[in-house]
Amino acid sequence: MLHRIKKEHDINKDKWIGIGGKMEYGESVLECMKRECKEETGLDWHDPTLKGIITFNFRKDEKDDLFSELMFLYTGHEYSGTLIECDEGELVWVEKEKIKDLPLWQGDHIFLDLMQKNIPVFDLRLDYIADHLVSAFLNGNSLLEEKS
Repeated sequence: MLHRIKKEHDINKDKWIGIGGKMEYGESVLECMKRECKEETGLDWHDPTLKGIITFNFRKDEKDDLFSELMFLYTGHEYSGTLIECDEGELVWVEKEKIKDLPLWQGDHIFLDLMQKNIPVFDLRLDYIADHLVSAFLNGNSLLEEKS
């Protein structure tokens, strides 16, 4: 896990997140994942498995324009290389049982649960206003109760 404590003006400041980043032009999703892991951790992943596709929708407030971002969630167990220092935060190996005790985005708990249950590749949409999760949809079905 990456503890985001080093970047200025970071939406993830002080939260714990997985490794990732933006795709480069002409790059596949898998190529991006491998490159980002290498750049941020120094590790080469040999057995990546796609677990889910997550759409994050963000607004600063209810009147703000929507900002959307896609995340392709991979897991893996086989890697080589030596862990390096990351300029975006502190890299830490965290036991699976302790991840949920860390400061995470609300929606991260949803996809972490799906990963623990070994759910086949899933489609998840997480909608945020500021730091608050306002709706979540798994394979098109709402996961949060509607508020009246």
